[in-house]
Amino acid sequence: MKEKKIYICSECGYVSPKWMGKCPDCGRWNTFEEETQRPSAVRSAPPSRTAVSFGTVSAGRLKSIKTNSNERIITGIPEYDRVMGGGIVKDSVSIITSPPGGGKSTLALNIANKTAEQGLKVLYASGEESDSQIKNRADRILDNINENIWILSTISMNAVLDGIEKIDPDIIIADSIQTFALEEFYPARAGNPTQTMECAGALVQAAKGGERPRAVIIIGQMNKNDELAGLRALEHLVDTVLIMEGDSQDELRSLYASKNRFGSTGEMGFFSMTEKGLISIENPSEYFMTRRAKGEAVSGSALTVVREGSRPIICEIESLVSKTFMAYPSRIGEALRREQLNTLISILEVRCGIKLYDKDIVIKITGGLKPREQSVNLAVLMSIVSSFADKPIQNDTAFIADVGLTGELKKVPAVESRIRELARMGFSNVYIARSEGNIKKPEGINVYEMKTIKEVIISLFGSY
Repeated sequence: MKEKKIYICSECGYVSPKWMGKCPDCGRWNTFEEETQRPSAVRSAPPSRTAVSFGTVSAGRLKSIKTNSNERIITGIPEYDRVMGGGIVKDSVSIITSPPGGGKSTLALNIANKTAEQGLKVLYASGEESDSQIKNRADRILDNINENIWILSTISMNAVLDGIEKIDPDIIIADSIQTFALEEFYPARAGNPTQTMECAGALVQAAKGGERPRAVIIIGQMNKNDELAGLRALEHLVDTVLIMEGDSQDELRSLYASKNRFGSTGEMGFFSMTEKGLISIENPSEYFMTRRAKGEAVSGSALTVVREGSRPIICEIESLVSKTFMAYPSRIGEALRREQLNTLISILEVRCGIKLYDKDIVIKITGGLKPREQSVNLAVLMSIVSSFADKPIQNDTAFIADVGLTGELKKVPAVESRIRELARMGFSNVYIARSEGNIKKPEGINVYEMKTIKEVIISLFGSY
């Protein structure tokens, strides 16, 4: 059959018979790439490989189907296992993505070594780094490189599939999927949407095809919009999509699942990037708060409890309020949206009579945590009031509540588990919204139920 040229959008996969400057589907400019479509080459089986047969398949009762989803590989990296839902399912396909320098390759190498120590065979295929580069990183971050790790540096997915057949690994790591290409889809280059999807599909087949289950971990590149590069269909193809956040200059790295067929998507893991690689932060409450001795409280600091997945975490909100010398005061919130910060400041001005129109306000959360819920709002307001009045809040006091536009405190979910975390960490006082039901209060901690933000301020400072 005659060759046919088509153009594919590298962002969304839209196919056009001719080149266009702007994609009509996703609206991006200059994303179309030329590809030569060869029907005969696509339909034929790869050399030395058996063609896929779509034979007759009979239906079976769902109740009688045997599953192995509970057979997990515990890597020994606590924060990674938590996000995965208790470890790696043996016939699963996961993809990890992060900005450049985020630590995804470092995490993958740690996973490889930890699982190899359990006697599992690991094939680490890299299309980005040479054997020596991978070995240099391993020497730096691993105390002892296990013999069960095989390294394959190539951009040929055909070579990777051959390596899987020869080595018969339990875990396959492909770093990164956008660098691999299958010969039968030449001349489409690596990174082309067709090549990326076909290479990922070949790895899925290696994991789930046949009676030999294998776990596959794919490293994926991230685009400038902080999204997984390539077609959206890539996310639908895999079982788990893990996103690692954190600037390459920061010590903190956070890992969460935007998709997880075998666990919750709400769990988050925390790591500290050190010279020895990623270290799990197993007690985040210690990491995200500043421990000060009794009597060393400073103004502008307030503590709260956020929930990341099923885990409550104590974090510290710091505020700095100073007189502005500009026509318009600056409002800087490193972990808060500007609209959210301006709304909270307006509540203080209108409902509490605190004049901040001529004040610069800077908000920071210790450790670089970026909370995704509104339970921090009361603590944010109290840290601003503390800095404005230059009156410190005692180190054993925390605040857990949202604040409405009326100045009233609003209840937040799972308040009891948050209070238990405060009691575990030795806190004495916590301010929450007034509750209609009975809250189980742990011993050793005083729970103050307040109706408005003004009541909380008066209770702490008397006047301001």
